[in-house]
Amino acid sequence: MDKKLLEILVCPLCKGPLTYNKSAKELICKPDRLAYPVRDDIPVMLEEEARQLEADEEVK
Repeated sequence: MDKKLLEILVCPLCKGPLTYNKSAKELICKPDRLAYPVRDDIPVMLEEEARQLEADEEVK
């Protein structure tokens, strides 16, 4: 994931910052506990494509 792209991307719901989980290929929104997939190095920033993080899943 390009660092410059990551710097400008925000969560489409809360407009908060995102962190990149390289092993899962997901962009994580900590406040909303959502994980947006990254497919072929393209972030899919749609709410309906996001995965809700489980309660026991650690958010880094």
